[in-house]
Amino acid sequence: MPSGALDSRIILRLFVFVVVASGIGLCSRPLSAQVNLSIDLEEPPFEYTKTEAENPVSRLIEGLEAKTIQLEYSRETGYLRSVLKALGIPESSQVLVFSKTSMQVQAISRRNPRAIYFNDDTYVGWIRGSSLMEISTADPKLGTAFYTVDMMPWRAKIKQAHYDCLGCHATSMTQGVPGHTVRSVHPEVDGSVASQRDSFITDHSSPFSQRWGGWYVTGRHGGMRHMGNTFLRGGQLDLQDNGNRLSLWDEFDTHDYLSPYSDIVALMVLEHQTQMHNAITQADFAVRQMMHERDADEDQNEDPDEWNARLQLIAKPVVDYALFCDETPLTDPVKGSVIFADEFTRRGPVDRRGRSLRDFDLKTRMFKYPCSYLVYSPAFDAMQQPLKREITRQLLAVLTGANQDAAYRHLDAQTRADTLEILRETKSEWFE
Repeated sequence: MPSGALDSRIILRLFVFVVVASGIGLCSRPLSAQVNLSIDLEEPPFEYTKTEAENPVSRLIEGLEAKTIQLEYSRETGYLRSVLKALGIPESSQVLVFSKTSMQVQAISRRNPRAIYFNDDTYVGWIRGSSLMEISTADPKLGTAFYTVDMMPWRAKIKQAHYDCLGCHATSMTQGVPGHTVRSVHPEVDGSVASQRDSFITDHSSPFSQRWGGWYVTGRHGGMRHMGNTFLRGGQLDLQDNGNRLSLWDEFDTHDYLSPYSDIVALMVLEHQTQMHNAITQADFAVRQMMHERDADEDQNEDPDEWNARLQLIAKPVVDYALFCDETPLTDPVKGSVIFADEFTRRGPVDRRGRSLRDFDLKTRMFKYPCSYLVYSPAFDAMQQPLKREITRQLLAVLTGANQDAAYRHLDAQTRADTLEILRETKSEWFE
């Protein structure tokens, strides 16, 4: 979401790490050399501010302008409910953040947390009492596109934002590309961030003990401890009674929100999803840059072996992340909102036995079949064809058992076989 500012030209540096098979070490870790690609977002092939957006929000804007879509305003939540419905975002996805880590820092507090709602592609940020709503969404050319909604009672003015958002959303926190992140901080009593203390960019590999500082968290998680639901007292987070919350009524008036929860399972999904989108974007941007440089150099004699080697290195972090390498094991069961889990799972697709990559485990790991459901996303499908073929090839090598690297030891033979069967039935055009 929009936050901070950036100069009129953005130069990103993508670091694609080379992982050497060595029998030790974890996947996607920089064990030896690296390829360093410098990318100027305002130069071809990207031209970020000149490229026309093509995503769910741009289509919503087109519908509003053509008057084929109408949004309804309410005094309590503005256009929030109507926008969520138009974008296909479930209200049950609500998670709440009270740290001042947004553009609208003056409106956020522990008594007035910012609500985030999301589906597979799009994220909506809403603050009670604010007339400005923020939206970001995956875009096949832009990586992520950012929008603001000025919620005037007589109309919702949606416009695309650029540099105000990229100041935070095209940094190391988002793998160096226009993207998203879930940040865990040490919040003060007023929600401000203790800048002298550690903060963490979290995903499925993060220890529970580093997650959700500055966020509200509802749901059961046994003896596992996290940083949510509390703030610094005497320089330390009070973790005595911050876990296993079933309600937030003691913190603020939840009746003004679409859900009384900040669901722990939704937070776990959000963490995985944001960095998976970033990994897809980073890889696709790297390949687009390689293809552009190749096409621009008429005298260059391309070495097919070198090209394939680079492609393999760029694809591997996407494969490893999609297969939940380094996922932190759950030592106790996690249980969140039944409504969110049911709505998320029902989005499918499913195979003939009713199995889905969206099926939760939540006992020892997040998903029963650990391959990211974002393989079905428009972002995955929009990747450059050579990259998508290489990612698919590597996924098949792991799931068929041809690749037995130690990095994939968390996938036993039955899990690999089950996951491959699901993919072959639900995405047969790529996983034959």
